[in-house]
Amino acid sequence: QVQLVESGGGLVQAGGSLRLSCATSGGTFSRYVMGWFRQDPGKEREFVARISWGGTSTYYADSVKGRFTISRDNAKNTVYLQMDSLKPQDTAVYYCAAEKMGPFGTAQEDDYDYWGQGTQVTVSS
Repeated sequence: QVQLVESGGGLVQAGGSLRLSCATSGGTFSRYVMGWFRQDPGKEREFVARISWGGTSTYYADSVKGRFTISRDNAKNTVYLQMDSLKPQDTAVYYCAAEKMGPFGTAQEDDYDYWGQGTQVTVSS
């Protein structure tokens, strides 16, 4: 059973930074493409970023490009999302997800096999 647990969410002022972590257990972490998605109440869940098996390939949504950085530590079975220059419109529940089909993965929610429970990020203006 693969489990994903996010942490690091919270309340931050606009322009500030947060670092989300997603610790995984079960399965072979280094063979999962890892992604971050987010969902604001009343809206559909949207793709944020993904990272390939070895961490050499990353891909971002246009809305976060240049502000967010996804990374992974395969020795710690953990993926990170560094969020800088946060804006109120970044407010959402952030989810990490694992995709078995690699090595580069996709931005499609339906392609991801395992999901965390989410962590709330709130950016005040």
